[in-house]
Amino acid sequence: MRMTDNTQSSKQKVRVGIFFGGQSAEHEVSLQSAKNVVEALDKAKFEPVLIGIDKQGQWHLQDSFKLLEEGRTFDRTALETKGSDGVVTFLPGSQTRELVDSGSGRHDKPIDVAFPVLHGPRGEDGTIQGFFELANVPYVGSGVLGSAVGMDKDVMKRLLRDASVPITDFVALHDVDRHEIDLDGLIDRFGLPMFVKPANMGSSIGVSRATDKATLQKAIDDAFQFDQKILIEKTIEGDEIECSVLGNEKPRASTVGRVIPKDNFYSYDAKYLDDEAAKLEIPAKIPEAVVKKAQKTAVEAFKVLGCEGMARVDMFATKDGQILVNEVNTIPGFTMISMYPKLWEASGLSYSDLITELINLAIERFKKRNSLKKSLH
Repeated sequence: MRMTDNTQSSKQKVRVGIFFGGQSAEHEVSLQSAKNVVEALDKAKFEPVLIGIDKQGQWHLQDSFKLLEEGRTFDRTALETKGSDGVVTFLPGSQTRELVDSGSGRHDKPIDVAFPVLHGPRGEDGTIQGFFELANVPYVGSGVLGSAVGMDKDVMKRLLRDASVPITDFVALHDVDRHEIDLDGLIDRFGLPMFVKPANMGSSIGVSRATDKATLQKAIDDAFQFDQKILIEKTIEGDEIECSVLGNEKPRASTVGRVIPKDNFYSYDAKYLDDEAAKLEIPAKIPEAVVKKAQKTAVEAFKVLGCEGMARVDMFATKDGQILVNEVNTIPGFTMISMYPKLWEASGLSYSDLITELINLAIERFKKRNSLKKSLH
């Protein structure tokens, strides 16, 4: 399955393990993101090695050509129908970073850096990042802590609030307390309409807009299907804006974009399935002072949460000049219509160069961390 390039020996290329699929409800989104990353990867510098994670959690070496041919559609059995060159894994503590076939014990050539294009739980939440740490593999994106707190919207908002970063008003509810939820009390606090969402999910999956007591109850029931903790949030009147952040110790912000949904909010379909469901205004037609304030807020949120590599910060710009952080996505969508790469493209950084910089940031962070002392002697 290894790709070759006549202009440069494959031995000189950085082998990039692209991890995609996964066990979350965003499995199909990940397939589309991975397809775009493979297409845009600079083949003169990098050799892609595709590791598809099925919905049972097994890692499969994948044929990149099949992904490119078939990855345009959200095929729910994609990883099963594409076939596999073997079920593989890393060995924790190994210094070789070789993929090991779980059946034969055969070793594949080492991965130089991992690029997880995994959205949602068990991909964006620090779990696979922890595995990469144990396997001594450099990886793109935030570390364990930044990934975990970025995934949990409740914890994320608490940290931002404690750091005096303005956020949207919210309350977290737990499944174990479902029978005690006071619907009238929520309506009194937040007013109608209000939003209900799973605490640990992305791509607007499980998100509903409640307009009365009946739809509020249904929204709560729907959200609890995806997570044991959910958020109730106040509706914000203002522009829905997004900013991409890139870097490690000295992150920088892209230009700001604005989402103009046709319906009441930026739904899953609007993000990935229906090109007409929302308008992405890049750059956002908002005052320059608001743009600068949003960029500053995005970088501040990135730092507070301990993010690294990349993140997309979703915010609201209210009519009275406030910038409120809504969410921080540590592995934002990389599809052809995704905001993260489009904002950087509008800022002068091409999709291909963006991927190259993310890989370089991962290797740079790995080298710095490995230079730290690991014992007193």
